[in-house]
Amino acid sequence: MIQIAVGNKLYSSWSLRAGMLLRAFDIPFEETVIPMYKEDTTAKMRAFGPTGKVPVIQDGNIKVWESLAIIEYIADRFPDKHIWPEDMAARAHARAASSEMHSGFMGLRSSCPMNLTASFKHRERSEAVMSDLARLDELWSEAHGMHATSGDFLYGAFSAADAMFMPVVTRIDTYRLYASDNMERYMRAMLNHPAFIAWKAEAFKEPWFLPHYEENEVLDQRHYLPMEGQA
Repeated sequence: MIQIAVGNKLYSSWSLRAGMLLRAFDIPFEETVIPMYKEDTTAKMRAFGPTGKVPVIQDGNIKVWESLAIIEYIADRFPDKHIWPEDMAARAHARAASSEMHSGFMGLRSSCPMNLTASFKHRERSEAVMSDLARLDELWSEAHGMHATSGDFLYGAFSAADAMFMPVVTRIDTYRLYASDNMERYMRAMLNHPAFIAWKAEAFKEPWFLPHYEENEVLDQRHYLPMEGQA
């Protein structure tokens, strides 16, 4: 069975990508959650993978790190699951979009870290964040408009590309960022996906609170307060 090591489910965006993919496609796995920002975090993560970061999967004697590489491995390992879109043009677009997500959108990612514990009040964001949101609107609209014949996900049915963008969806929701009607439609489908709901339910059992993920934000609604935040 596939073994996967992930970080805090409340905060670890890269872990969510790999974890949601496995859940969405009903792939059996065993999971180890390693809390971030503890004295032994790096040592525990290095016990799973060479970079001291997560996610990492172990499948027999095969070890894979980095979320996008994990997704590609799972797609090769389970070809019958159709993890990437079946149509060649859609699949090429999905891979390009996923690679763009992997290396881009740094304004949004650095200013608005993933945080499932709360919703924050809307405020003005930097030009970099607004540029990233505009690019997401363009990219998501193009993917769905050109390559989805049915369904609310980027390429119709849920795919690897959706798993790659899931943490961005949570960021837009958490920080009450601008979203067009097309973005809102896609976000509703993603936030209501059973695999994300399952991930969030597990996240809401975690005891680890990371207050520095809330710097410069004004709390609007608390969804879950971990034990460490209750002291």
